[in-house]
Amino acid sequence: MKTQLGRITILVTDCDDAYEFYEKNLGCKKFFDLIDENGRRYLHVGFDTDIAAGIWLCEAETEEQKCRIGDQTGGKPAFVLYTDSFVEFYDNLLSNGTKIKREPATVNDYQVLHFVDLYGNEIVVAESSK
Repeated sequence: MKTQLGRITILVTDCDDAYEFYEKNLGCKKFFDLIDENGRRYLHVGFDTDIAAGIWLCEAETEEQKCRIGDQTGGKPAFVLYTDSFVEFYDNLLSNGTKIKREPATVNDYQVLHFVDLYGNEIVVAESSK
């Protein structure tokens, strides 16, 4: 049996604004973008390296969903990204004015930093020194 991650879901206010942030800061590309007959938009983004895993940017519809934008995980990171160029990734975040929540540090042979997206979702970036 083979199992793999398909999409993580991030609640957003506006798919276009969210996509702009994720494209500019994380290098995401659109995998799938569709508006159904009910007006719901399905915007799936991800990285060139693995089209299977990605992020589903979902516009919040209900009041409960709207209240969770930026805090879907109760203050914990929404997800972790691995990079092979930590310094370049960090420099890109800084040049885009992205809010850094935890400055770069070395933890168990990894360079790690935490930043937040435009809604406040915490994202971790890590690179192994091995």
